[in-house]
Amino acid sequence: MAIVIEILLLAVGFVLLVKGADWFVEGASGIADKLRIPQLVIGLTIVAMGTSAPEAAVSITAALGGCADISIGNVVGSNILNILIILGISSVITSIAVSKTTVRYEIPIMLAATALLAVFGMTDGYVVLWEGIVLLLLFAAYLFYMFVMVKRGEMQAEEVESNQRPVWLLILMGVVGLALVIWGSDITVDSATALAETFGMSEKFIGLTVVALGTSLPELFTSVVAARKGKADIAIGNIVGSNIFNILLIIGITGLIIPVPFEVSFLVDCIIAAAAGVLLWLCVFRKKKLKLADGIIMLVSYAAYFVYLLVK
Repeated sequence: MAIVIEILLLAVGFVLLVKGADWFVEGASGIADKLRIPQLVIGLTIVAMGTSAPEAAVSITAALGGCADISIGNVVGSNILNILIILGISSVITSIAVSKTTVRYEIPIMLAATALLAVFGMTDGYVVLWEGIVLLLLFAAYLFYMFVMVKRGEMQAEEVESNQRPVWLLILMGVVGLALVIWGSDITVDSATALAETFGMSEKFIGLTVVALGTSLPELFTSVVAARKGKADIAIGNIVGSNIFNILLIIGITGLIIPVPFEVSFLVDCIIAAAAGVLLWLCVFRKKKLKLADGIIMLVSYAAYFVYLLVK
């Protein structure tokens, strides 16, 4: 009975995370729109951070609660899942166009961020304060890079319809959404940890799989819906950007709060995350598209990774 309750709590936590992130993004972006802040700024900051809110909340909550395996595992696991599962499913549904800037710059930046996380973690077994600062500075540099690319006309900003909701409702949505994300992260970490103990699984395994899937639900829904609506060209940029945000922003913030332990075994997962990025890059390098065959390869690759987690 206790197991059923924990599973239900985990599901409730995921629902709170997804819905909370959705309300937070809509409320915050709507307020910015009312204040006539350019939609580009909204997209690059508020919305981007809002879609990473579940990962951020879970990772920070886990770190503060002494469950650092879930913290690092959540980010690395989400990055692996974002590429192999989300882009895999999306490209099975329809072909996904890839912009030149994503192939030339953003995928390499994602790979470099993954390598840097591995280096920071392996140097002394922790991601510490100064390393968190470096990650956040690189995050700021990444935002600046996007602004420059848009100004040059090499990266098109997504058009967003003007929000017609009243300001008081937008503020309420933002506040309630943020509260739901925080509450959902607390429930998710507690229930995931309890399930890990019940089934004899490591917190690392739970973080790399169950929690990573739960916090990646916003990206999954967004990409699949975009693919079904014929707007699949935005899916890959969102995923690559999310992976960069996950490492530079989330681990950066977590490292500022508390030293985050980095187990030796996480090096393998970072290598797999980098390998997933290289696979993506190879798939799109020439044809600038992800097609059905690429999606199947990605899904099979994740299945192999999952088996590796089970048997190791």
